[in-house]
Amino acid sequence: MSSLFTPFSSLRRLRAWTVLGVLLATLAGASAQTPRFDWNSLSELAQTRARQPFQANGDKLPPELANITYDQLRDIRFRPERSLWRAEGLPFEAQFFHLGLYQTEPVRIHELLADGTVRHVPYRTSDFDYGQNSFDPRPWGDLGHAGFRLHFPLNSTAYKDELVVFQGASYFRALGAGQQYGLSARGLAIDTVGGTGEEFPRFTEFWIQRPAANATEVTVLALLESPRATGAYRFVIRPGRQTLTTVTARVFLRAGAGPVNTLGIAPLTSMFLSGENQPMPGDFRPEVHDSDGLMMVNGEGEWLWRPLQRPQAVTVSSFGMRNPRGFGLMQRDRSFASYEDVEARYERRPSAWIKPLGDWGDGRVELVQLPTPDETHDNVVAYWVPAALPAPGQAMEFAYEMAWQGDDQQRPPSSWVTQSRRGYGFTRLTPAEQARQPQYVLDFAGPALDALPAGAQVRAVVTTNTNGRVLEALAYPNPATRTWRVSLRVERIDPAQPVELRAFLQHLNDTVSETWTHLLLPE
Repeated sequence: MSSLFTPFSSLRRLRAWTVLGVLLATLAGASAQTPRFDWNSLSELAQTRARQPFQANGDKLPPELANITYDQLRDIRFRPERSLWRAEGLPFEAQFFHLGLYQTEPVRIHELLADGTVRHVPYRTSDFDYGQNSFDPRPWGDLGHAGFRLHFPLNSTAYKDELVVFQGASYFRALGAGQQYGLSARGLAIDTVGGTGEEFPRFTEFWIQRPAANATEVTVLALLESPRATGAYRFVIRPGRQTLTTVTARVFLRAGAGPVNTLGIAPLTSMFLSGENQPMPGDFRPEVHDSDGLMMVNGEGEWLWRPLQRPQAVTVSSFGMRNPRGFGLMQRDRSFASYEDVEARYERRPSAWIKPLGDWGDGRVELVQLPTPDETHDNVVAYWVPAALPAPGQAMEFAYEMAWQGDDQQRPPSSWVTQSRRGYGFTRLTPAEQARQPQYVLDFAGPALDALPAGAQVRAVVTTNTNGRVLEALAYPNPATRTWRVSLRVERIDPAQPVELRAFLQHLNDTVSETWTHLLLPE
């Protein structure tokens, strides 16, 4: 009996294994063809989009979110226990922001796995606590998110601190250990000045690389889009005492779009309301700012320091150079006594130092300063403008390292300005004469000055443009702080025009300080 049925059973098994084998082969082939996503994929996507007309986001918010108030939106909080990668115990975690109020355009967010495959991170109502809000979010579906933030045990192993935030247009900001949010960075700036109106490119899609169990850095890919440009961006973020972000970008000007007048690379955005050089009458706080100056070093190694101001009209300063070695908006003053604000804690605000990687060629660092009524508005922008722009559809590639710095920050190797003050002590000059002949008092400190022998002769070298005349320039030791002080007085020729001032210290034939470069604004 068994011999009669064996061939039939074997045939069935053979057919079964054959079918299974075909199925496995098919699945293996499908798996082999599963699209992988990487930096080159993102670059191709950005270039493809640049060949197409810009399409504005067509998503509409539900009425409840379109009409939400500030307090209602604040009452919507992401549930920390729902953080991406928390269940796996990974060193980094991601949390997401809810749409509403000012954040009306959704971004798509994906998790990029180790094998290059992509997993979409949908908007889920279960991820959020809606507080006292009475609306029902369940019918909304996958709205998308307003942005995201990454967490890491930056200050203590017992808690994952907020490390970096991507939210709004192409804005992002990060923290180093012991710091508190202040200035922001952007992916790209278009026609901040000099065009028909500023255009704000935005990151429309993100891919967050899933970190390894022992990861000390995290990678984020982003697609940038605007009416006149697209871009592929890669951010490698390494948290620490100063958090380092390596940015790599390929930017494409969009075919058929209007011309770009000013393309701002590595833009930084900050706030300056008042400082030692421009006190605010009636404010008990001596200074109010996220940054107190723009620092630069050109290709020849000259270090420049431009103190920030709050002008009465839009003011633009340009510093032409080739192959800049670095620039940044800095918060040099780290003393609480300079601010006396127990809530804002301006002394903890980070500096952001940009170090170009590779050859950036000819161009200029541009500083834009705007009027502002209070500290709730950013009014300072700085960026690099390349001298030549690519043809539409052609890649413009650049890379830089951005250091978010606190007490330990980039300094010139010689010496630097620690404070810039304008005004007089006792003087017999009339108020009108003081206005025509402003006086500045500058303090310099640093290793080059510390190394000078006792009794060294140090000279203040001060120059102006054609609208100014130097009346006095004195350099002398400050025994109270063991620094060097410069007192300079300048006469403005035309009060309606600005005066450009430059000052540095010289010992014998050696320059022993950075160059203080200041714009005396029109009266």
